[in-house]
Amino acid sequence: MTKSEQLFQRACGLIPGGVNSPVRAFGSVGETPRFIKKADGPYMIDADGNQYLDYICSWGPMILGHNHPLVREKVTEACMNGLSYGAPTEAEVRMAELICEIVPSVEMVRMVNSGTEAVMSAIRAARGFTGRNKIIKFAGCYHGHSDALLVKAGSGVMTAGVPDSSGVPAGCTQDTLTAVYNDLSSVEALFDSNKDQIAAVIVEPVAANMGVVPPKEGFLAGLRALCDRHQSLLIFDEVITGFRLGAGGAQGYYGIRADLVTYGKIIGGGMPVGAYGGRKDVMEMVAPVGAVYQAGTLSGNPIAMAAGIAQLTILKDRPEIYKNINELGEKLYGGMEQIVKETGAPCTVNHVGSLGCMFFTGQQVENYAQAKTADTERFARYFRFMLSHGVHLAPSQFEAMFLSNAHTEDHVELTLDLVRQALA
Repeated sequence: MTKSEQLFQRACGLIPGGVNSPVRAFGSVGETPRFIKKADGPYMIDADGNQYLDYICSWGPMILGHNHPLVREKVTEACMNGLSYGAPTEAEVRMAELICEIVPSVEMVRMVNSGTEAVMSAIRAARGFTGRNKIIKFAGCYHGHSDALLVKAGSGVMTAGVPDSSGVPAGCTQDTLTAVYNDLSSVEALFDSNKDQIAAVIVEPVAANMGVVPPKEGFLAGLRALCDRHQSLLIFDEVITGFRLGAGGAQGYYGIRADLVTYGKIIGGGMPVGAYGGRKDVMEMVAPVGAVYQAGTLSGNPIAMAAGIAQLTILKDRPEIYKNINELGEKLYGGMEQIVKETGAPCTVNHVGSLGCMFFTGQQVENYAQAKTADTERFARYFRFMLSHGVHLAPSQFEAMFLSNAHTEDHVELTLDLVRQALA
C-alpha cells in the first residue's frame, strides 16, 4: 500500500470522504487522491516521492508556478512580525491600491477570506444598493457554496451528480433565478417575468466550473445592456479569470465593465483570501459606512496580503508573463484540438488563454446541458492514463486545466505526446 493510500485510509475515518473539499476526491475517476508533500515550479511531489507535472495549479492561483521565490520571501518576512492581528495594516491599504490601480472598474475593494465569501458579500451589497431581492445566475456556473447559489452549480456538485445540496432550505433559493449560459433570450425572459425585482446578474465571464465554456460573441455585452436597461447590477465572478486572462481579468480581456467583481486565491498568491469590489457608490453601502453588514476577523490577513502584493506586483510589472502563458495555452489546447482531429476521437476542446478543457463529447459545448453530454467514464480512463505517466489533471471532467509561467514548451510537448497516446 502506498503512503497516499495509507493517508487516505486514515483520513476517511476522520474527514468526510477523506478530503477537505469534494473537488479533491478521486472517486469519480476510480483512483485514490495523491497526498502532496511539496510543490515547486510546474511540479508537485506526493507523499511517496512521485513527481507530477501539475495542471491544477491549486485551482488557478499559482500563475507564477509553485513556491515562487519572491512570493515565498515576502511571506517569510511577514511571518517574522506575527501571523494575525485582527487590526488594520499598511499591507491591506497597499493591496487595495494595487487592485484599484490594475483593474479600472474597481474603485473600492473589501478583503475577505475566500471566493465563496466574496460572492456572498457582493450579492448582499447588490441587494442593499438596489433594494431588490432576486438574482439571476447561470446553470453550470459555480459561485461558492453559500445557500442561495447552490442551484445547478457545476464544479464539484456536477461531478458528484448532486444537482443542489441537502441542508439548503427552499426559502434560501426562492430568489435565485437560473438562466442558460450563452443564451441572452433566457436572461431577457427572466427580466420580463420579474419586472423591477432583479438586483443583479452574476456570471462567470468564462464559465470554468462545467469544464471551460467561453462566452459567445456578444453574450457579455448583452448582459451589460440588459442590466443597464433594467437598472440591475452586473457581477463578474472572477475567482477563476481574475488576474489570469490578463492583469484586468475578463473585464480587460473582453472589454466589458462590471459593476461588482469578485476575486479568490489568486490575489493571495494561493493563500486563503478573497475580495469583492467595484463601483464606489455600491461599495459604500458596506458597513461601517453603509447598512450592508459584512465582517471577518481574518480579512486582510497580513501573511496573505504579503503573498498577494508580491504576486500581483510581478504580474503588473511583467506583462510578458501573460503573453507567455497565453501562447503556451494556444500550443497546448490547439495541439489537443489537432490530435482530436487526427485520431477522430469524439472530443471537444474549449480554451481561453491559459485556461482549457477537453470534453469527452463530440458535440460543441456552449452551455451546461451540452457539457453534461460528456462521457465521464472515458474521461476517467484518460485521467488514469495521464496520472500514471506523471501528469496531474483535475480529477473531474468538469474542471479546468491551468497553465503557469513555470510551464515550458517542452512540458507542453510532453503533455501532447501523452494526450496522443491516450486518445489513440
